[in-house]
Amino acid sequence: MNRFDRSLTRRALLLVVAGAVALSSGCAAGPSTAAHSDRQAEVAERGSSVMPFDLERTTHRFTKTDTGGVQTVVADDARDSAQITLIQEHLTAEVDRFRRGDFTDPARIHGNEMPGLEALRAHSGRITIEHQNTPDGARATYTTSDTELRNALHAWFDAQVSDHGPHATS
Repeated sequence: MNRFDRSLTRRALLLVVAGAVALSSGCAAGPSTAAHSDRQAEVAERGSSVMPFDLERTTHRFTKTDTGGVQTVVADDARDSAQITLIQEHLTAEVDRFRRGDFTDPARIHGNEMPGLEALRAHSGRITIEHQNTPDGARATYTTSDTELRNALHAWFDAQVSDHGPHATS
């Protein structure tokens, strides 16, 4: 093979490798941004029928811990007493249901196939859930010594952050 043929072969090989990398990068990225945005819009719409507060004026925070996690919902404006009251009332009621294994509301918002949901529904008291009102909203702290349930909580938190988009942080 002469120098010209080797050069063409190398270029062809580089093009094939570059194409493969480009294709695999696109596939690894997961769903398209448009599909992800559509999902977030659907979740926000369903959420408005479950959560009485305004997603545009509040933020969900999901912090994973070694023993579970902390879910905080706050008003973006700490002086927005109407949103703060709605957050506190809602999270108080949700924590009461979650303690009984009733995760109907998250399922209505995110779907029954939501990661972690099945394990959380079957927790049978193996998760301690504490509620606390804060000056700007409310907090639910989830604690378990069960590794499987901790992982389910973490998956559930990740799904919420993904689904709520700009309305949630981790």
